[in-house]
Order: sequence, then C-alpha cells, then structure tokens
Amino acid sequence: MRQPWLIDELAYAGHEHLDPGFVAGYDRKQGFPDAAEDVTVFRRHGLGSGSTVLDLGAGTGQFALAAAPQFGRVIAAEISPVMVQVMRARAAEAGLANVDPVQAGFLSYNHRGPPLDGVYTRNALHHLPDFWKAIALGRIATVLRSGGVLRVHDLIYDFAPSEADAVFDRWFNLAVDDPASGYTAADLAEHVRAEFSTYRWLFEPILAVAGFEILSAEFSGRVYGAYTCRKPWSDVREAIQWAAAQAAARGHRP
Repeated sequence: MRQPWLIDELAYAGHEHLDPGFVAGYDRKQGFPDAAEDVTVFRRHGLGSGSTVLDLGAGTGQFALAAAPQFGRVIAAEISPVMVQVMRARAAEAGLANVDPVQAGFLSYNHRGPPLDGVYTRNALHHLPDFWKAIALGRIATVLRSGGVLRVHDLIYDFAPSEADAVFDRWFNLAVDDPASGYTAADLAEHVRAEFSTYRWLFEPILAVAGFEILSAEFSGRVYGAYTCRKPWSDVREAIQWAAAQAAARGHRP
C-alpha cells in the first residue's frame, strides 16, 4: 500500500516528459548518449549474462536497450507513461525479450524476485529533493545484493556556493543555440531554478548513509558527476562464493 506521506513522483517528473512531442525528440536533445562505457563498468565489476540490472528513470530506454544483449535481464523503470510506451515499442522492434519496461519511479518501484546485481540511473535523481533522494537511494540498497553495483550519472555541483556565479556562467556559455539539438542556456538556467540538483558534498554523505561505498567519482565542468558505488559484501565468504559461481557460469575455474 502506498504510504500517505509519499510524494506523487509523476508530478515531479517535469511536464515535458509527459509530452509525446518532447519525448519524440528526447534522444536528440540528450545527445544520443553511448551506454558502452557504463556496460563496461558493470562488467568490470563482475556482471554478465546471468545478471539482472535495474535502470531507474530509464527514459526512452537509451541504456536499457543497449545493455540488454550483455545481461540476463534489464528492468527499465520509468515514471512517464509516454516514455514507457516508447521503450516497449523499441524493445519489441529490436526483439529484446529480456527488457522489462515498467511504469514506476524511485519511490514506487516494487522489486520482486532475487536481489539485483546492478542499478543504473542517469539524469533522473535530480527530479527529487535531497530528502527523497536519501529515501530513494536507501530503497535501491535494499534491492541490491551484497556486492551489487550502483552507477549514477547526474547534474551534481562540485563547487562551493560562493562559486555558483562563475561556474554557471562558464556552463551556460557552452550551451547550444538550438533547443532541438541540446540544452540551451535558458534550459540550463531553468534546471538550476526548478530542479533539485545537489552539491557533491551533500550527495556523497547521502550515498554513505544509504549504505554505499564510492568506488569512483568523475566530474565534468564541475556540474556533472558519474559515480560507481557498491553495496558492501556482508562477509568475505559471500564475495568468494559469488566470484566462484560467476566463474563457473563462464566455464572457468574460480
């Protein structure tokens, strides 16, 4: 049962993500991001053909569809019904039977089955204020297995508040002019005013409280972060047993 104090995530999703016209041009505006690096990160940490990965805030399925051939199952959770419809059509057209698009958000996704091996999210956590980010990340930790991997891309600010004017001026000067081909200076300013991107020095403690250890953090332009995190192993024996099972599944001795 939905708790009465939970927010309506659909109301926080941004009206444009519910607009079929905007969604039709979404991939172009996003710059057609390449999922190869993120797939490589998951594989580097032991995920493979027997793994289940959850893509939270999956959008039009940019990551989910690219990752599907590499993993056993990809669950693509997205709060926008318009985007879910696009994902379902694309997965069917590509013949990807192991992609499961579901309409759900960070606070409403209800996982059933064994714990997940990996969770991916890109440009979605900023829709939630920090209070709700903390709850969302805690929920992610509960559905990941020990040793499971979390990969996060998002607009996260790596500067002190006193530097905001200078950092944002540089950022806005790099924006595109055509709103159909990317984000304009006006788009970026609207994001700062209306979305809930947070500071790195607030986000990292939230990750720690949720139960994650940060394996890597890379920043671009002091406004965009890419994190690889892990839910710690419960004990060494569990880590060894998991590694042995993965090696056996690949036909190798541990």
